[in-house]
Amino acid sequence: MTQEQVQEDARQDVLVRLRRIEGQARGVQRMVEDGRDCGEIISQLASMRAAIYSAGLYLLKNHARECATKQAHAGATGRPMEELIDLMLRVA
Repeated sequence: MTQEQVQEDARQDVLVRLRRIEGQARGVQRMVEDGRDCGEIISQLASMRAAIYSAGLYLLKNHARECATKQAHAGATGRPMEELIDLMLRVA
């Protein structure tokens, strides 16, 4: 599998995850409109938060893999890894 195929598969996976989160958001909106129990709404919001976090980690993992591959091919060190670490700290 080529790097381009891996990137396309990752892009498609992230889009599926984001669409699922979008559907969850619409569901929560309906729950609020319908006056559903706050505990149920909070539970759904927690599920959305977990899904968003998971999507972020998935993107970070793929970005890290891509950065490592590029650095290995270029024999480079330094700045790209610093940027990756900064991204990781923002997600944590």
